[in-house]
Amino acid sequence: METTIGVFPTHEQAEEALKSLLAHEVPHESIVYLTRSENDATSMGKQFGTSGGDVANGTADGSEGIAATSLLTIPRIGSVFAVGPDSATLLGVGLGVAGANGGSASKESIGKDSDIPLMKAGASSLDDLALFNRVLNEGHSVIIVRTEFASIAAIACEILNRLSLRMKKSSTSVSMVTIREVNGPVIAYVAGRIALIDGSLLLRDTVQDFLRQGNDQIILDLNDVDFIDSAGLGELVRSHAAVRSRGGQLKLVNPSASVWDLLKITKLDQVFDIPPDEATALASFRKSSAAATG
Repeated sequence: METTIGVFPTHEQAEEALKSLLAHEVPHESIVYLTRSENDATSMGKQFGTSGGDVANGTADGSEGIAATSLLTIPRIGSVFAVGPDSATLLGVGLGVAGANGGSASKESIGKDSDIPLMKAGASSLDDLALFNRVLNEGHSVIIVRTEFASIAAIACEILNRLSLRMKKSSTSVSMVTIREVNGPVIAYVAGRIALIDGSLLLRDTVQDFLRQGNDQIILDLNDVDFIDSAGLGELVRSHAAVRSRGGQLKLVNPSASVWDLLKITKLDQVFDIPPDEATALASFRKSSAAATG
């Protein structure tokens, strides 16, 4: 499964990206749009019923758009609107009548007469969604495309690379990973690109191999990474969630200037654990291990 992620500072930019995805026949069920704004969510929900300006499904009152929009309530995070006809499946959540805490998140939070259903987040999805908390709180929105088809992933990646917050320069350098183990934690020195096919798959395989071998204290050294696209950003997010789901920790160190700029503009610098250097990262792992055994 390929994951591509675009972060958008304005609703207009996100809407342009969604229209382009649908116009290029990226399946509706592969797309999720996340926002804090009910108005933006409702507007984007209506786009799922149109293609190229023609109504494909739905009614004149836009009820299909409303049906594509759900309210997700996450403990300690709050309400997030998830737009997409298959958003529950893609986000790993279920439809319900209560919030993610099983509590009293009611339709009053989105209007008494709203037809927007509520979604209940399972534990496996919370870490993944929590990564976007800061982004959404800053007024940004997020489009996620998840697909098993390489051709669709390539189309989505090109569109999100072009229209979302991104690195301005590409790279032709070869992607490589060098691995070192240091008394428990493992360090992966990543070089070149983290991009669709070229680099993102290498990163995914590296992290999965670590986890299969029981290594869940992972440091990614990004000093020699000179380009990350929307698929690479998606792979970083997915790797973080995969490690957290195993009870482990993933830390990023030494991000290159261009990587650091990308993390800052997407607000993910405030989400990932980014110690100032490798020694600090290793010390924090030792401290965590001592606290767990003590």
